[in-house]
Amino acid sequence: MTVTVAPPAWAASDPYAAALRSGRGPLFLRRADGWLLPLEVERWCAGADAVDRAVLDRCEGAVLDVGCGPGRLVAELAARGRTVLGVDVSEAAVTRTVTVGGQALRRSVFDPLPGEGRWGTVLLMDGNIGIGGDPRALLHRMGQLLCPGGLLIAETAPLDLDERAEVQVVDVAHGRARAGEAFSWARIGTPALLRIADRAGWHRAARWTAGERHFVALRTRGARTASGSAGPPRSTAVISSRRPGQTSAD
Repeated sequence: MTVTVAPPAWAASDPYAAALRSGRGPLFLRRADGWLLPLEVERWCAGADAVDRAVLDRCEGAVLDVGCGPGRLVAELAARGRTVLGVDVSEAAVTRTVTVGGQALRRSVFDPLPGEGRWGTVLLMDGNIGIGGDPRALLHRMGQLLCPGGLLIAETAPLDLDERAEVQVVDVAHGRARAGEAFSWARIGTPALLRIADRAGWHRAARWTAGERHFVALRTRGARTASGSAGPPRSTAVISSRRPGQTSAD
């Protein structure tokens, strides 16, 4: 499977960038029919909570956080001494991640990334399984990034749904709606994600619920990665010497 054009991401919209800079909402995803999904800006801009930390306890080897947002998970793993890199299309997200003590790269996950095929764990938290609006294509890309037997941890929607839609990020503060450009997004629950993963040849590792949040852990084909044993991708060190807006090829 080949993805030739990186899909636009909701994190690139101006309302999202403004919310990250201020650390607060209200902010929503809006479908074409007017339905609104609240986005948890305040939680994302805070430190990692107990549910986050329990997820991070499961990480193996070097960790790539896809759609890292303001960087709470990257910062927490860095504080633990783990090799970790955040990836996000939003300059505001990358800047905030670096500010809180993490490393991050401004790039789409569908673009070339450092350490492809060598990451021990990839994270798709906070609904980022919806990136690009095609979970099948995104899972395929995750398999390219992970090492054999590598671990993917995805946070899923709380319902059994498999929804694809064109959405916008909307700021409705002060009675006025300010919206970013439309882009493709998906919302997928655990049962639907497992069905897609089974057909794509992923191995089920775990599924759990904590704090009303839902998670799935999947493994790529190949030998199982022992906890903490995956070596750091060679290119990760390059990122630390670059300003947030810059990128580095593998």
